[in-house]
Amino acid sequence: MSRCRKKDGRADTIDPAAIQMTPPVLPLSTMKYLVAVDGSEPSVNALRYAVEQAAATGASVAAVSVVVPEQFFTGGDDPPMSYTEASDELVAEDVEDAEAEAQEVLDEAEEVGDETGVEVETGMLYGEPVDELVEYAEDNDVDAIFVGHRGLSEEYEGLVGSTAKDIVGRASVPVTVVK
Repeated sequence: MSRCRKKDGRADTIDPAAIQMTPPVLPLSTMKYLVAVDGSEPSVNALRYAVEQAAATGASVAAVSVVVPEQFFTGGDDPPMSYTEASDELVAEDVEDAEAEAQEVLDEAEEVGDETGVEVETGMLYGEPVDELVEYAEDNDVDAIFVGHRGLSEEYEGLVGSTAKDIVGRASVPVTVVK
């Protein structure tokens, strides 16, 4: 039993069991997660993991795809012998085609969110993936970045893809690399 003084100075007894403690009301999370998606299995796994984390914490999720039209050489293994030959045999993917592919990936990202009841905001970025993702994270106060351990590019055979590795090295927020 505890005693306290009333305004008139008399002592009053308080039964501690009668005191109800109300836990503090915590605000909903304002965390923002950024997920880089390119349609590869590891990027989809990264998205699913980020959405699971967001469902548990109340964070928001933005899935972005970086549009980079690919260039490829159709002249075989021999290098071009002239500028004309090079320009005839160098083919660049149309930006509209790259955007259409990115939109398909983003539509799939929204479906992943719908499956778990987490809204996934989507968008396209244009340029070099590492630069664009790191800049987006900084400009939009992102709290964490999620990436697949390897993207669609089969150019690199390392355990961790060069894009994921470079994002880890340059980002100012935590980066989760997902297999």
